[in-house]
Amino acid sequence: MGFMVDTQNEGGGGDHSWGFLRNLVRRKQVDSSNGTSSKTHHHHQLAKALTFPHLIAIGVGSTIGAGVYILVGTVAREHSGPALAFSFLIAGISAALSAFCYAELSSRLPSAGSAYHYSYICIGEGVAWLIGWALILEYTIGGSTVARGISPNLAMIFGGEDCLPTILARHQIPGLDIVVDPCAAVLVFIVTGLLCTGVKESTFAQGIVTTANVFVMLFVIIAGSYLCFKTGWVGYELPTGYFPYGVDGMLTGSATVFFAYIGFDSVASMAEEVKNPQRDLPLGIGLSLLLCCLLYMMVSVVIVGLVPYYAMDPDTPISSAFASHGIQWAAYLITLGAVMALCSALMGSILPQPRILMAMARDGLLPSFFSNVNQRTQVPVNGTITTGLCAAVLAFFMDVSQLAGMVSVGTLVAFTMVAVSVLIVRYVPPDEVPLPSSLQERICSVPFQCDEENSSSHVGTSIRLKQPLLCQTDASIVEKQEAQGGWVPNKENRRKLAGWSIMVTCIGNFLLSYAASSFRLPGLLRYSLCGVGGLFLLVGLIVLSCIDQDDARHSFGHSGGFICPFVPLLPIVCILINMYLLVNLGASTWARVSVWLFIGVLVYIFYGRRNSSLVNAVYVPTAHAEEICPTSRHSLA
Repeated sequence: MGFMVDTQNEGGGGDHSWGFLRNLVRRKQVDSSNGTSSKTHHHHQLAKALTFPHLIAIGVGSTIGAGVYILVGTVAREHSGPALAFSFLIAGISAALSAFCYAELSSRLPSAGSAYHYSYICIGEGVAWLIGWALILEYTIGGSTVARGISPNLAMIFGGEDCLPTILARHQIPGLDIVVDPCAAVLVFIVTGLLCTGVKESTFAQGIVTTANVFVMLFVIIAGSYLCFKTGWVGYELPTGYFPYGVDGMLTGSATVFFAYIGFDSVASMAEEVKNPQRDLPLGIGLSLLLCCLLYMMVSVVIVGLVPYYAMDPDTPISSAFASHGIQWAAYLITLGAVMALCSALMGSILPQPRILMAMARDGLLPSFFSNVNQRTQVPVNGTITTGLCAAVLAFFMDVSQLAGMVSVGTLVAFTMVAVSVLIVRYVPPDEVPLPSSLQERICSVPFQCDEENSSSHVGTSIRLKQPLLCQTDASIVEKQEAQGGWVPNKENRRKLAGWSIMVTCIGNFLLSYAASSFRLPGLLRYSLCGVGGLFLLVGLIVLSCIDQDDARHSFGHSGGFICPFVPLLPIVCILINMYLLVNLGASTWARVSVWLFIGVLVYIFYGRRNSSLVNAVYVPTAHAEEICPTSRHSLA
């Protein structure tokens, strides 16, 4: 295949439309952030200062907080009832499947940006932009949600909501249905200042708070179990049974509490600052998630046993449950632990977003203002301060119940794309490298096998539109293979077959999830969609299971890291669960998220695509990249 040039042809409307579509599928080089750019963009690099204990502190500290101390009461009262532990289990299983995918990609591609970075390399710029934009929403609103939950717990330490200093207490704006929370905004500013001092210092502080919080959780489980056995587990002796809102309510609750599992996503965002990412990142992600899931489920079982779900306090469910049994001193201890846990979770929510902003700015999709790293602290200070300001404003004005679902959307979409990226890495890994057009003469000096259309083209025009994203092939290295007793597809046909199978599987997952959740659809239409979706899913799974994975996967990114097991089954099930949870979110949540995504599309059209580092990039086969540029020094990020 001849080389291809990504340029923006501003000529006719048809050419412009093709050029815009080409922008959406252009992908950056897999090694762009693993040493090649570190020499040319040293001032954009972060310090490699984190080890396995730091990652556990970030993972557990970022996770335990909102899930136990805020959402337990709301979800149990409105969705799950006594089946709260099952909601956490389902959300935890979905998160575990995603964690396997994250573990492989983070060790292969250890760079800041998390799901945005993986999507940009494996899928394309358009999807990567939407993922990055959704992650911005996720972490900003996640930090605001946690900060908003601190003030009720802090007020209990001082003796009640009216005992907080007037300047920190919540107030309702006259004439408006808005309750402002000055305490939440102040705490966001304090955490932002701490994060600006350095990642190692802030992570050490987070580790201390997290350790204390885990001991508080163990006290809740042990003391709460004693009280439950003493009182007879009154929360489970109800005439409504374990599923008062039905299985659908339990699943809706699992989609809501999925917000409680975004901690390991924070671990993946710190990949560039880990000393040994191939070893420490998978361990940090897996053990953090396992520990948090066990604590969540055990605490849920105990709290629902102490107090009937309909009598839970929506703001402070754990502290109020112990107080209702006359153990005031335990309530104060738990409240103090809640404050510490929420402060740690607040740090974990604000910590990753500056890295996302920095990664997007490195790629030219956002202003370079966000890519600047402080030379002394080696922290993206500009992004950290911007994140803190936005989170403080949201925490000051908005209510928790309006925010949790929006965070779940960003998380689930990111997890879905990471699972898709794992399938792409295994079956159709990118086989082209973007090089700057300044290397035109050197590129032309390399003998390519070009067709007539491509050989007559020149830099400055679009040679031809790439094939569909999941079906790109390198015709210059097609090899026909004959197996004893039968014929197997050559590399080109196998990649096409795998690409279309991945696409069909994703479509099947969506149809199946939508039909299974849409109870208002006519019966015939619903069952037909379920049948078609299930057929697509099954066919895609069978085809992917029968064909060989691409040999290039062994050299894709960094080797020697974690390998996701049970591919393609595990990523496909991960996609299905995440899509089902997405469909089960409320229409109002989707309406708010859609507004944010629409704003993101406008920003990309008018800024991102014009300033991308891949504008005018020349795509050449990976096999020829070293011949053109032996050190790959000029490859594009």
